[in-house]
Amino acid sequence: MSDAHTFSRRHILGLADLSVDDIELILQTAESFKEISQRSIKKVPTLRGKTVINLFFEPSTRTRLSFEIAAKRLSADTFSISSVDSSAVKGETLVDTARNLAAMNPDCIIIRHSRSGVPGLLARHVKASVINAGDGAHEHPSQALLDLMTVREHKGRIQGLKVAIIGDITHSRVAHSNIIGFSKMGAEVRVAGPATLMPPGVAAMGAMVCSSVRAAVADADVVMALRVQQERQFDPLLPSLREYAIFYGITPELMALARPDAIIMHPGPVNRGVELTPALADGSRSVILDQVTNGVAVRMALLYLVAG
Repeated sequence: MSDAHTFSRRHILGLADLSVDDIELILQTAESFKEISQRSIKKVPTLRGKTVINLFFEPSTRTRLSFEIAAKRLSADTFSISSVDSSAVKGETLVDTARNLAAMNPDCIIIRHSRSGVPGLLARHVKASVINAGDGAHEHPSQALLDLMTVREHKGRIQGLKVAIIGDITHSRVAHSNIIGFSKMGAEVRVAGPATLMPPGVAAMGAMVCSSVRAAVADADVVMALRVQQERQFDPLLPSLREYAIFYGITPELMALARPDAIIMHPGPVNRGVELTPALADGSRSVILDQVTNGVAVRMALLYLVAG
C-alpha cells in the first residue's frame, strides 16, 4: 500500500494542482486498491469511522455511484445530498450550505456543480477535504485519473503516447483535465472538433489543435470521443447531431488511420451513432467498461490519500 504521508494535498480540485509525483502516487495507490473490488468480500476497514458526504448539484450516475461504492468499500460512513434535497432550493447560499455541512464535522466532501470554481470556494470554508467531482466546464480530475490508469494498464506507459481527443473541447471538463493530465505525464495530446467548440486557450494547456479529425487520429495510440452534450444541441454552436456524426463521429474507417493497437475511450454516457458507432463502442478496441471499473479504484485511492 502506498504511504499516505508522502501525499501532501488536502483537496483534489483539479489536475492543474497536482504534480507528476502526486499523479504517480494516486495511480499506484489505485492499482493496489483495484484488487479489493475483485474479492468475494469487497470491503476493507481503511476508512472506518470516517464520514464522506456526496454533494451533487448536477445529474450523475457513474461518478456519484463510483464515489459511493469507493467510500463503502473503504468502510466509510457515506451520505448523499442532491440539489433537490439540499436547502439551496429554499434559497440557502452555497457558503451557508458549506458552513452547515462543516458543523457536522465530515472528513471529506465530494462535490459536483454546474459552476466552475465551486469546489475551490467550498474548500476555503470547510475543514474537511474537498474532492471535485466535476465543476462547470473547468475540471473533472477523478475522470482524468481513471483515464490515465486505463491507458497505462493497456499500454504499459503514458510517456510518448499519442492521444487524440475528439469533440466539444470548450464545454468538456473531461477534456480539460485529460489535456493537463496526459501532457504532464509525457503524452502528446491532439484535439479536434467543430471550430465553434474549440476554446482559444487550448494550446496553452498543452494540446496540439488539429485542423481535422483525420489529422488528430492519424497514428494515435488512444482515441477518446467526448459526449455531445445534447442539452446544448439546439445551440447555434452545433447545427445538428446528424451533421456532427458525419464530420466528427468516430467510425471504423477513421480508426483505420490510428495505430493497429489503438484503444477507444469515452467518459460516458455514449450517444451511440453520434460520437461512436455501436460496433466500435462494443468492439475489442473499446476500453469504456474498463474506465468504469478503474473509476472505483481511483476514487478509493483519492479518498484514502486525502482522508486516510
